[in-house]
Amino acid sequence: MSVGSGLHRARSFMVLATGLYRLSHLVAGAVAVVQHQRDSALSWLGLGVAVTSSLLVFGRARTRGWFGAWPPGVDAVLVGCALPFAVLAGGIDGPQGLSWAMLLGGSASAVCAVTFVPVAAVGAAVAALTATHAVGYLLAGADVAVLAAHLNALVWSAVLARVFWWYLRRQGTLLDTSTAQALAAEAERARYAERIAHHRDLHDTVLATLTAIASGRADADALPVRERCAREAAYLRRLVQRHASEDDAPGVAAALERAVRSAESLGLRVTAQYQNLQDIPGPAAAALGSALTEALNNVLRHAGTRRSWVTVSGRSGGLSVSVVDRGTGFDPLSVPAGRGLASSVRARMRDAGGAVEVDSAPGEGTRIALRWPA
Repeated sequence: MSVGSGLHRARSFMVLATGLYRLSHLVAGAVAVVQHQRDSALSWLGLGVAVTSSLLVFGRARTRGWFGAWPPGVDAVLVGCALPFAVLAGGIDGPQGLSWAMLLGGSASAVCAVTFVPVAAVGAAVAALTATHAVGYLLAGADVAVLAAHLNALVWSAVLARVFWWYLRRQGTLLDTSTAQALAAEAERARYAERIAHHRDLHDTVLATLTAIASGRADADALPVRERCAREAAYLRRLVQRHASEDDAPGVAAALERAVRSAESLGLRVTAQYQNLQDIPGPAAAALGSALTEALNNVLRHAGTRRSWVTVSGRSGGLSVSVVDRGTGFDPLSVPAGRGLASSVRARMRDAGGAVEVDSAPGEGTRIALRWPA
């Protein structure tokens, strides 16, 4: 679950709930007009305006994730305040013929209650609806009991909608806060685990080598010892270089470092540079690490060189990894489909939403660029 999804779900639910509330009023209005006011052009016009306004308010809210300020205000004026007087002008007989138009004021007040932030703005909207509905019912000849019952429902529609939205918003915010804390804790656990892994690696490699040389068990001038020292010095340089970026992107840093260390263990000398590592999804980090591993394996198997350069740089929302060697090179078009780069590197990156570029020619070395996202 992404941070912010709790509040997004609360908004989506409130849009749905108030939309269904409005739909129930539109259905009641359509039945009333068809059965009792089919000869009133103004009633049909009013119902059409109510449907159009509802589509605007709730369709826009569905598309954009929330209502916005002006559509509910326009809806309150047209549907909540003006519609009852349009129906009255159409010649309806008594308060019963006006009731469907009054119902729509309840859903208008509910939308205003969840949309307008200041309580004073909500109070002003509900007061305007209450005043116009009181005048409308009085003009239609409604008795005090009918008027009081309707105004009570109008006000409490706004109150209940406001309370429900307050609760949903609070729960959504709490969920987002808990999610953010869980993600931060997980990142901290990953960083701690990575540090422990580094400590073990340092103990098993650099410290072991230095101890062997210091105790005289290893000849510092021997070629295998010098090669091992060179690999471990490169590892220490990468470790220092990655330290800042690793705090932000422990998963991808570990995946890339595993690929480099794997190639070094097979005898390839890798010079790696890490710049501004970005935190990316776990599957993408794993795909980049696996693709880098195979790219370095290809250098070992086919390039005719024991040296490679890896550059990892962050970009907006993603990463780029460049693998360069000065080996024999090849013609990328001559590689059979389904083998080598196609099956091992391109397929991994494509499945994770990334891309691969290969620049090579016979005798001119090879450059492989991995990008995520594509």
